[in-house]
Amino acid sequence: MCLYQFRDGKQCQLENAGQGFCYWHDPTIDKSGENLCSKLEKLIKGGHSMEGASLKRANLEGLNLVCHGQKEGYSLARVDLYRANLRNAHLFHIDLTEASLMKADCREANLHFANLERVNLLGARLEGTKIENVLWGKQLLHEVKGLEAYKSKRYRESIDFFEQAEEICRNLRKVSEMQGLFELAGHFFYEEMLMRRYQMPKWSFQRGVSKLVDVFCGYGERPLRVILFSLGFILLCGVGYFVLGISDSGKMVEFDSAVTLMDNMLSLAKVMYFSVVTFTTLGYGDLVPVGPSRIIAAIEAFAGSFTLALFVVVFVKKMTR
Repeated sequence: MCLYQFRDGKQCQLENAGQGFCYWHDPTIDKSGENLCSKLEKLIKGGHSMEGASLKRANLEGLNLVCHGQKEGYSLARVDLYRANLRNAHLFHIDLTEASLMKADCREANLHFANLERVNLLGARLEGTKIENVLWGKQLLHEVKGLEAYKSKRYRESIDFFEQAEEICRNLRKVSEMQGLFELAGHFFYEEMLMRRYQMPKWSFQRGVSKLVDVFCGYGERPLRVILFSLGFILLCGVGYFVLGISDSGKMVEFDSAVTLMDNMLSLAKVMYFSVVTFTTLGYGDLVPVGPSRIIAAIEAFAGSFTLALFVVVFVKKMTR
């Protein structure tokens, strides 16, 4: 059984069987007229489930669904709020899992601590919307759909989803920046660039460059990646020097199976030291590359100067926000 709310405010009972729908769940009823806030608030706070309801174009301006004194908020899971008016709505801790806010007007609404996992946010107006501590989920809905379409080899459809996901991320980034939520803005900027990369041809040069930038620094949002890349590159080059050898005052420093483990460990420490000073372009001159090691040293010096400059740029970008 569910409540059927007539336009004149009267209620009756209606079996939700077969094709029967109550007023709130019937997608064919136009709800764009009167403000339905008080009626909806009364039903939800009275314990009636609105999950899966159809509230397309509903006028819900000023809706107050704050669940005072409770750890969990009210649920509007899977509710269709396409083009709904939610301006100045108080939706603190609301559960909107798998709901649709497509082209909904959420300006100046309070969505603090809301659950927006797998929510359709395409075209939603979020200017001034409070989105601090919102639960977004690991991936946005359109990203998930795009990846699913790509795996199913529906490439054109996947590109459409990735374009929409990019638009949503750009919108969320701008809203976050306006509210001073710079960590969140950085997250959505990263996702925006990721969605843009997914739209590029798989084996294109452009996509390859984008992937390298992601690996090196996460599009400027992952300084730790620069550090990890630097350490990995230093170790890799160090192993190369250990195999090919470098010169220490005319004496070769390299792996030698004829000497003890301790001697090889000392040699390894020396080549790692040389790798560090080469990467940082210090070049003290106490150790020098010889033969093929010179090629590795040249590559490492170039990569080191580039990586250090990149780290400065990424670090300053993060710190000046």
